[in-house]
Amino acid sequence: MSTLVMMDSRHGVRARLAALNWWLVVILTLIAAIGVATLYSVAEGAWDPWARQHALRYLFALALLIGIGLTPLRFWLSMAYPAYFGVLVLLVLVPFIGEVNMGARRWIDLGGFQLQPSEYMKVALVMALARYYHGLEFKKVSNPIYLFMPLMMIGAPVGLVFMQPDLGTALLIGAIGLAVIMLAGLSWRMTTLGAILAVIGVIGAIRFDLLKAYQINRITAFLDPESDPLGSGYHLAQSKIAIGSGGVSGKGFMGGTQSQLEFLPEMQTDFIFTIFGEEFGLVGALGLLVLYLALFIMATNIAMKAKSHFGRLMSMGIGLNLILYVLVNIGMVMGLAPVVGVPLPLVSHGGNVMIAIMAGFGLVMSTWVCRNQDTLRTSTSYYGSIN
Repeated sequence: MSTLVMMDSRHGVRARLAALNWWLVVILTLIAAIGVATLYSVAEGAWDPWARQHALRYLFALALLIGIGLTPLRFWLSMAYPAYFGVLVLLVLVPFIGEVNMGARRWIDLGGFQLQPSEYMKVALVMALARYYHGLEFKKVSNPIYLFMPLMMIGAPVGLVFMQPDLGTALLIGAIGLAVIMLAGLSWRMTTLGAILAVIGVIGAIRFDLLKAYQINRITAFLDPESDPLGSGYHLAQSKIAIGSGGVSGKGFMGGTQSQLEFLPEMQTDFIFTIFGEEFGLVGALGLLVLYLALFIMATNIAMKAKSHFGRLMSMGIGLNLILYVLVNIGMVMGLAPVVGVPLPLVSHGGNVMIAIMAGFGLVMSTWVCRNQDTLRTSTSYYGSIN
């Protein structure tokens, strides 16, 4: 009898593993491998301090993704609100117990790991909004009464992160939250009104000095980098020189002069795409972008095949979160957007971003595994059977 139980158990594990979308894992691994190679180059041919740690973090994050992906989607439906409020509590605690680094208080020291709650809020917010709209009738989506709660869910973390201060992450949280609301079916009239209010808010923030001096300098440098080429515009100018010098095919692995001569700041994080572009040129840069695009297309495809509204919104939200990361990071190093300190997913060094991104795609994986489940129960008992 015990032998039969063990055989059934092994068959069950193999069946669950076979249900995973392994192409998703392959693409994520390829992007992470590019990150390891680029960090190895940035350190002038050394595994430490960044490349080895990046690889080990990815292995941990990959195990996390598989664990999340094998967990039933109805469980994540039940955890959507608790996850959101849990991360929100951490954001509230940051000003009191957070560690100060580079003039900002964004991290909570957990004894060897610096937890950055704002990165996990992007995933938690997508989950919570998907849960909210999962139980809401479509005709109510554009009703102002039913917009109040999701806007509060977005506004609370945006305000807390903005005060850290972390303008780039605050804007990303706001953007991904609003994107999920639009995906839920917000009317174009309400969308246009929201865009107008957002522009007024940005103008008001500048007009009433709500932005820090360095944040204003970054915006100024973006609009006119040549106005202060040795000051606020220096980093952007060097970044553009590096990318341009890579040409079509690049200077070769570890052959980038801007990185090896240390002309660029934060090469292992914010400006890592510049290093990759200089060494592998236009061909390499386009190849990396194709991998990101493939991830987004896969997340979109999984969303379209999901029969649950929660899975659809969550998968699309996670995919858009990735694309926003990529567009903002590449835009800022190419001078198409202000430098706001946004890393390149799975390539830049940083454990919080990697874990958050992989956890998000774990939820996408769970949606894929449970794609044939019809409508998830929306009563107080979330662990019930699939209707």
